[in-house]
Amino acid sequence: MRVLVVLNPRATSTTPRTREVITAALGSGHEVQTVVTQARGHARDLAARATKSGVGLVVVVGGDGTVNEVVNGLLTDGPAPSVPMMGLVPGGHANVFARALGVPADPVEATGALLEALRDRRTRSVGLGQAADRWFVLNAGIGLDAAAVGAVERRRRAGDRASAGLYVRAAIRAYRRDVDRRHPMVSVARPGVPVIDGLFMAIVANTAPWTFLGRRPVNPTPSASFDTGLDLFGLRRFDPLTTVHHVRQILTRRSSPPAGRDVVSLHDQSVLLLTSAVPLEVQVDGDYLGRREQVTFRSVPHALRVVC
Repeated sequence: MRVLVVLNPRATSTTPRTREVITAALGSGHEVQTVVTQARGHARDLAARATKSGVGLVVVVGGDGTVNEVVNGLLTDGPAPSVPMMGLVPGGHANVFARALGVPADPVEATGALLEALRDRRTRSVGLGQAADRWFVLNAGIGLDAAAVGAVERRRRAGDRASAGLYVRAAIRAYRRDVDRRHPMVSVARPGVPVIDGLFMAIVANTAPWTFLGRRPVNPTPSASFDTGLDLFGLRRFDPLTTVHHVRQILTRRSSPPAGRDVVSLHDQSVLLLTSAVPLEVQVDGDYLGRREQVTFRSVPHALRVVC
């Protein structure tokens, strides 16, 4: 089988030596080409070309950002039996997708697990989300989380490294300075049911947890799964006391979502239309999309085959 290894040289949990070990191990018994990404969007372009050149497996050595790029490249023309499978060797600071699939955190162990799954022909069919002509694997959001993502992107362009602390500081700064905490702007529409309005922010999730702070899961939608539709978490109040209360709930290991009169939780949704009275910031899988007044989020079952 032809294998394309897409390697992000900035992957924080790998070294040049471990990357050599990974590519050498994958080359045993397979025709392997390894390409080091050069810039943002390169991984997407490589994956898009792989779908048209007879590649059977694309292995991502990198974090969730590289995963998102590869997924969007593989599914440029939508899901199809001819789309290559995807494999994972986690190399980012969070690796939410890999953790959700049970892939070992250690890159060398993850390579061994991938080779074992290939030998046993073991794959998993994964449902994905779509928003604004983009595929997302993990989550999307409108409001506070997107404002934090935009701030982190600006800091990374200035030379800062991505970290849990950077995201936390960006979220706190956005809450204090950038979001309107008095006028709820967001509404949620679904087919055949009344509109939910009066939200300050909304998170749409395709898996749980939403992300990690170190080893601690951040879990506003604990029932979200690759095997179901999309979940949503929204807040109707945004004062400091209420927000801190729900942050504590989200950071507590629990099987049920945060509760309260000011919380909106939806599970297993096929379509969610989020609108805002004014343009609000939007993110998908940690990629900042700018400000939008309206975004449609769709669940696409069995969109991707992952070797794991």
